[in-house]
Amino acid sequence: MENNKLIANHLLKINAVVLSPDEPFTWASGIHSPVYCDNRLIMGYPEIWKDVIGAFVDLIRTHYPEAELIAGTATGGIAHAALIAEAMQLPMVYVRSSAKSHGRKKQIEGTVRPGQKAVVIEDLISTGGSVLTAAHALKDAGVNVLGVAAIFTYLLPQADKNFVEESTKLNTLTDFETLIHLAVEQGTISGAQLEQLKKWYANPTSEDWEH
Repeated sequence: MENNKLIANHLLKINAVVLSPDEPFTWASGIHSPVYCDNRLIMGYPEIWKDVIGAFVDLIRTHYPEAELIAGTATGGIAHAALIAEAMQLPMVYVRSSAKSHGRKKQIEGTVRPGQKAVVIEDLISTGGSVLTAAHALKDAGVNVLGVAAIFTYLLPQADKNFVEESTKLNTLTDFETLIHLAVEQGTISGAQLEQLKKWYANPTSEDWEH
């Protein structure tokens, strides 16, 4: 099985991604969504986590072969970044959402060197705002950010726009489209529910897809 389908299958199996077209979730942003992702559940399944880390290593070697530093976002990317760094024998740092208000007031925890080539690790991409903030902090520290690697993306148009505007590459282990088609193959959702999901994806901020 290809990595993108393998990871999608794992996420469905452990309910890290839940599809609920008939009873949508409400995100923190207020958006009503038929899909909810909680990739922190992966850490409770060692064999699945091993596959995720292996897929990350493959992705980085393919798309970011010059990587010299693994940077995890706080908090979702930290654990994955630590295992990736260990597997690739590369140094690791993590980036807070904002600088601390005490001590040395650092936003980046760990050692970075100007010109160092980094990949930023995130667990989930919705609009991309948080991971792009982390990338900005690294760039401000003189780091050459090669791009972002994440487990899952909703494939929202706003995310595409944000990454293009920031001239930042994004590669993910799997995505919304792969996952929903796999869910149909497995009988997790019906064809009619698939159409609801596609309608939501076409216009996530609209309420019309629910009817």
